Amino acid sequence: MVYKIARVAVVLGITYCTDSVLAQQHYGPQAAMEEAKRAVGMTPDPDRGRELYKICVVCHGPEGWGSSSGYYPQLAGQLAVVTIKQLADIRARNRDNPTMFPFSMPSVLGGAQEMADVAAYIAALPMSPLNDTGPGHDLELGRRVYERECAECHGDKAQGDAKEHIPLLLGQHYSYLKRQFAWIRFGKRRNADEKMVKQIQRFTGREVSAVMDYISRLRPPEGKTAPIGWRNPDFPDFSRHNLPAPMLLHEKPAYSPAAD
Repeated sequence: MVYKIARVAVVLGITYCTDSVLAQQHYGPQAAMEEAKRAVGMTPDPDRGRELYKICVVCHGPEGWGSSSGYYPQLAGQLAVVTIKQLADIRARNRDNPTMFPFSMPSVLGGAQEMADVAAYIAALPMSPLNDTGPGHDLELGRRVYERECAECHGDKAQGDAKEHIPLLLGQHYSYLKRQFAWIRFGKRRNADEKMVKQIQRFTGREVSAVMDYISRLRPPEGKTAPIGWRNPDFPDFSRHNLPAPMLLHEKPAYSPAAD
């Protein structure tokens, strides 16, 4: 097993170096957008998407729930057009993600059709019932900030907007939300909306923590969340013992204004 892992690492290292050069030569922001547009217009193949997700499963987990540390985001349930857009941006180096870059390249993932296939599979996965949330002591402030600053674009329940390629945020890990917010704020995520980058500069540290905590506690609509203990039947033999914990031991309640 150690030998196989080392061999994969070497192969991916070679692939990364080669594809990094190719990406610089052949890909750019405009090429990424054109590829994403083609992918969005394609009819996805769910069976092919399941096979392609094997590329993602080691980091994001067989359920697509990521890790409560926030290092790996929850992918399950994300809008397909958003996943496609992010894959295109990463492979075009329009979004810096060294860990994911080699897995996003055409030599590993494939082209526009494959992007459409895997994005559709991810979108259909039920979301974690126990994602990581924040401390929970400033949720009313978080609600006010969200409604004032975020709801216009991300939706009243953080459900995102497929037409505008705006991601679904509800139920995402608190730690991941905070880290991405910081990266957007300081320009590390170059594909972020320029209006948002300017808008969030005025957020205080307290407001950032509060609004991300609030978003993490917004629950998916009925039928979009997996039951506690659910395991993806598409990967029955995948060992989950060495994965970062995708959820906490005890479910934290969703935010309710009536509880304040």
